Amino acid sequence: MGGFEDDEPPSKRARASTVEPASLLDRFSCLKSTPPLGSTMARPLPSQGKEVMVGSKGVIKRDEFVRIITKALYSLGYEKSGAVLEEESGITLHSPTVNLFRKQVLDGNWDSAVVTLNKVGLLDESIVKSATFLILEQKFLELLRNDNVMGAIRTLQSEITPLGVNKKRVHELSGCIISSPQHVLLGFSKLDIESSNSRLKLLEELQKVLPPTVMVPEKRLENLVEQALTVQREACYFHNSIDGLSLYTDHHCGKDQIPSCTLQVLRAHHDEVWFLQFSNSGKYLASASNDKSAIIWKVDEDGELLLKHTLTGHDKPVMMVAWSPDDCQLLTCGMEEVIRRWDAESGNCLQVYEKSGVISCGWFPDGKHILSGLIDHKFCLWDLDGKEVDSWKGQRSSKTSDFAVSKDGKLIISMNRESTIRLYDRETKQERLIEEESTITSFSLSEDGDFLLVNLTSEAIHLWNIRSCPLRVSRYSGHKRSRFVIRSCFGGSEQAFIASGSEDSQIYIWHRATGDLIETLSGHTGTVNCVSWNPVNPHMLASASDDHTIRIWGLKKASLKRKDVGSSNGIYANGNTPSNGVVHQCNGNSSK
Repeated sequence: MGGFEDDEPPSKRARASTVEPASLLDRFSCLKSTPPLGSTMARPLPSQGKEVMVGSKGVIKRDEFVRIITKALYSLGYEKSGAVLEEESGITLHSPTVNLFRKQVLDGNWDSAVVTLNKVGLLDESIVKSATFLILEQKFLELLRNDNVMGAIRTLQSEITPLGVNKKRVHELSGCIISSPQHVLLGFSKLDIESSNSRLKLLEELQKVLPPTVMVPEKRLENLVEQALTVQREACYFHNSIDGLSLYTDHHCGKDQIPSCTLQVLRAHHDEVWFLQFSNSGKYLASASNDKSAIIWKVDEDGELLLKHTLTGHDKPVMMVAWSPDDCQLLTCGMEEVIRRWDAESGNCLQVYEKSGVISCGWFPDGKHILSGLIDHKFCLWDLDGKEVDSWKGQRSSKTSDFAVSKDGKLIISMNRESTIRLYDRETKQERLIEEESTITSFSLSEDGDFLLVNLTSEAIHLWNIRSCPLRVSRYSGHKRSRFVIRSCFGGSEQAFIASGSEDSQIYIWHRATGDLIETLSGHTGTVNCVSWNPVNPHMLASASDDHTIRIWGLKKASLKRKDVGSSNGIYANGNTPSNGVVHQCNGNSSK
């Protein structure tokens, strides 16, 4: 097993609304045909001059609670139920004045709506003016749409402008009068003026302006529930659940939600396994080995991994693999050799990219170009047919050539010097630097593109926030590294955990936010070079080791039997054979 001293960079491997009915009378009309719900139905108790509270803590106002539930019922389309709740509780969703106001808005009685608005009893004049502006703006635009230009001008001059509200918007409305009708419609398409539900949208806008005591905000109950669930999730230290949070019970994940049990041992490689990576969909796993091969594994519906293709043809060890954005293709990179592009479904080799000193590969986000890092510090951009589209010289003095590209393709992250990472913006041509005190061996980019996980020779892993000026936000330690490239990864639900291999044959898992070491996994008998967390299944983790095996880790289950998948003259330890029994050669031919 090759290595390097701490005073030289690692060289063995590189990279890896519905709005409720307008009138209260309309709501109650449906009750005439509704059978009574029984004489035992509870009736509201008189408050005796005090605010009636509900809930064990006594902090929820009863009338607000009922109104929010009523609002939710109407929003969900349960109009009869909403009306029944209003009658049974004696608490109406809206006052008669507000109901009249809403009906006038929906009917387009703009002048009457403005008069009624002033009878609602709002004390803040600025709110009254803002709401009036919205009503008159709708009136203006509908007049203009109906070719009543003079009426629109009168509304703008004598009603809207005197309000002294939103002068910039008044100027835009003035411009509509002298614009062509097509220009008007294009410029105000966001208002959906031609749509039959434009007045419903106006009501939604008015709800945002008026106090919630006057008009209950849309989806208020849903928002409160979501806030409560979010607080529970954020307070859950081991949150790693696949299923959504339930409303029936308080949420809590135990440590048993962290994948810590070996479910499978994959033994198809014949030498050290240096790299592995789950596909973007989580349906496949690809591994690279010192035995000069790469393997595509399929994750079946039961979560078991089956060998799909063995890819051969490299003359030197395969250092890494990279999945295309759509998971249909796979790149394999030989050590200072060539890059090969494979069809993931058939296992056929589609293209060979030759460039002296290739040591890393990756896909551009468009899926139409690939990137490669070279030992002479260059980076090359190829199209899929093998034409070199671009190349540039880095300032690296390190033989480690990890790089990453943001999802929008604007940011390219690469090694700059042994202890420096360069963040290069392709649009602005500006660069930012991450400077470490120790030699950098590898790094990986978070799913959201905002964080970078950096592995160092100092037996530390640093987490950097790279949204703007790079800032180190966390540090993880405990794993062992003295000679080789050890790779770490983000993982778990919302990437809340950090996992890493180690030279002591173990896997280390930390809590991302706190930096606490929460689990150490034993089972391998050689250095664990690389780990990959399934991006779709937070309960599945894979590890690659110098002991020639890949381990699949999952949750501890009762009476679980470990499955080993390995090759011995084409027969597999679990009694299965590869899905097609074929070893694929680089030229696209195959042999049994």
